Amino acid sequence: MLDMSRRWPQDIGALLILDGHPILDDHGALRMDAVRAAVAARLGAVPRLRQVIRVPGRGRGSPFWVDAPTVDLSRHVRELRLESPAGEPELLRAIEELRAERLDARRPLWELWFITGLPEKRVALFVKIHHSIADGLAAMTIVSAFLQATPDASPAPLVAWTSASHPMPSDLVADNLRRRIAGLVRVAGTLAHPVRSIAGLLAAAPAMREILAERPGDPTSIDRVVGDGRTISLVRGSYRTVRRIARTADASVNDVLLAITAAGLCALLLARGEPVEGVTVRAYVPVTLRRRLRGPQQGTQIAQMVIPLSLSDASPMQRLRRIASETRRRKARPRPSLGIAFRGRLVSKLLLKLVIAQRVNITTASIPGPRRPRYLAGARVLEVAPVLPLVGNQPLGIGLVSYAGTVGIGIAADRDAVPDIEILAAGVRTELAALADAARADWRMPAAASAVGGRPS
Repeated sequence: MLDMSRRWPQDIGALLILDGHPILDDHGALRMDAVRAAVAARLGAVPRLRQVIRVPGRGRGSPFWVDAPTVDLSRHVRELRLESPAGEPELLRAIEELRAERLDARRPLWELWFITGLPEKRVALFVKIHHSIADGLAAMTIVSAFLQATPDASPAPLVAWTSASHPMPSDLVADNLRRRIAGLVRVAGTLAHPVRSIAGLLAAAPAMREILAERPGDPTSIDRVVGDGRTISLVRGSYRTVRRIARTADASVNDVLLAITAAGLCALLLARGEPVEGVTVRAYVPVTLRRRLRGPQQGTQIAQMVIPLSLSDASPMQRLRRIASETRRRKARPRPSLGIAFRGRLVSKLLLKLVIAQRVNITTASIPGPRRPRYLAGARVLEVAPVLPLVGNQPLGIGLVSYAGTVGIGIAADRDAVPDIEILAAGVRTELAALADAARADWRMPAAASAVGGRPS
């Protein structure tokens, strides 16, 4: 991820909208001391936010994390003032400018930007966390660590921490030697149990073929390498509605996200005069390898699944059911961690070329957030939406976060590949409304059918 960040910034982003009354003074200025005090109180709960990456010399192993001597919150918790009253277009342009700024590797790789100047004394919080610190699900637990369950404006209980000493060069050499010996032991174990090793490889083969050697997606105008600029759009919805849609189709929330993504892309291509009949695109779906979620999580523990999305004409519910069926089939496949699959520079470069040849141009993520309202320094969080990183030939990232009865859908796109992002966003909204209508009709059918002898098959 460090190597990849040199070309495509690998920052997990999130946009939170807060009721700013408790953290703005009478003149609309941010009470920065109160905000930083709330962050400082919980910083000890997330060690990676207090650490930096060091790259050792030859013979001393791989890059490693060490505690920063100090964490200057004035460089990590900052304010951006927009000219009031700033609407959503101005807010999203500001977020894109903040996203484009590279994180300084000499400091811990995260930032919290409080954006003021919004109507109704609302405050936006843009969170940037480098992907090496956390994947999307872990990033949500990190953000949640700074939030409280009550509007009490007093800081959360302090989590004390002290900076640990850095390893000596001799320690690094010894640790590198131990790791190499452990690697040789693993190889010897593999050779000693060839049947079991081959069985493991065969079990993982379908998942690896899915990523590296399936039929590529059909070519479209969004099939291009990601550049520097981004466009961002938001779609909002009701979590209850999305859950009802999912239950109606025997699907998951992530399946609903994939269905509305396909519809949005269909609307985009039709508006460009491109055919969609018989066209199939492919989307990445991260699969978490975490067994449980208790407290703030760190690191990237995901595998990757690829789901084909047909853009041919179909009713919204038919599209969703088809996607849900395909997702269930592919979820059953054993999957290796991405960190294991892409270990080593030469292997990573080779696999990246194979991945690009597959024309998987869309990345998605569905992330569960807190079910009940949360507060930061007394300010209630009203909305949450993700801003996904883009890489390679994936110029479109669509993520969904559920929070306190709402869903926030963040659409991030390469500026050159998708300058007409609002057409795509409108297609997403239209499909979500159509699915909601279909689900309501389906849930009304049992009552009507009971009068004539039961629910129709």
